[in-house]
Amino acid sequence: MAAVYSWVIPYLECFATHEGKTDVVFVIHWRRKLVDGAHTAEVYNSQTITLDPDDAFTPFNELTKSQVEGWLTAALGVDRIAELDDTLSRQIAALTTPPIVTLPSPWAA
Repeated sequence: MAAVYSWVIPYLECFATHEGKTDVVFVIHWRRKLVDGAHTAEVYNSQTITLDPDDAFTPFNELTKSQVEGWLTAALGVDRIAELDDTLSRQIAALTTPPIVTLPSPWAA
């Protein structure tokens, strides 16, 4: 099974009103997730975004996961996402082949 990276976006913080618009997203709470076989790793954070007055405004109830992921990836940038993915890969590697193990004493019965 191939490793699968994904975004989990549990909630969005919004201004009730902003520049004549309602429910305007300004913070995306996110988790970056990697599932590799039986192992899962995640990192969690939030990202502030700003409303671009030149972009078409999408009402909150019409937002799609894909659209919000686009905002998130644009705000984080490809280098930061690569760092996150590397962190997740290292977490999975540590789960697959732990660097430290606890063993019983060899004289213990």
